[in-house]
Amino acid sequence: MIQFSRKFWNILTFTILLTGFLWIRYTATHFGPGTNGKTPAPHQGFLAPDFTAQSLSGEEVSLSSLKGKPVLINLWASWCLPCRKEMPALEQIYQDYRGEGFTILAVNATNQDQIEKVNTFVKEYQLNFLILLDENGEITNAYQLSAFPTSFFISADGIIQEVVIGGPMSEALLRSRVEHLLEISKSEAP
Repeated sequence: MIQFSRKFWNILTFTILLTGFLWIRYTATHFGPGTNGKTPAPHQGFLAPDFTAQSLSGEEVSLSSLKGKPVLINLWASWCLPCRKEMPALEQIYQDYRGEGFTILAVNATNQDQIEKVNTFVKEYQLNFLILLDENGEITNAYQLSAFPTSFFISADGIIQEVVIGGPMSEALLRSRVEHLLEISKSEAP
């Protein structure tokens, strides 16, 4: 049986550690961070990215101005069939819970839509919540939109509680999610 000296083991350990360190430095330099240099998509447990957008009525609205209120951000387009199907449920939920501080920011991907069609859509569905216009795609990019509709349920402290990609969401699903947001918001209140 071959016996190795302590010096041999020290050199072997040092060589392995040095090789590992050099490999980590090489891959970090040549391949970049694990997200390919992009910010990870907003998801549950993370602070919702702030934004400011113009509403259909011309007022500037920012997400941060609603801090302290539970918010549903719904990213949609007028040509999206699931968006059309879930809008009546969104309107009903808004009417039922707005008195408790709940609000909806329906962000239209205006860079992929037409403002005339947005106006027609809002009138057709008699929508009363805030309709915001994402004219240059900054909001859909910040939220890394992958499908219409996509909804972000955000608690009063600005933390994303749930993300629903695709739709349409039923009124029952919306109701349970909004009631959960309201519970969280009450527990966060001082």
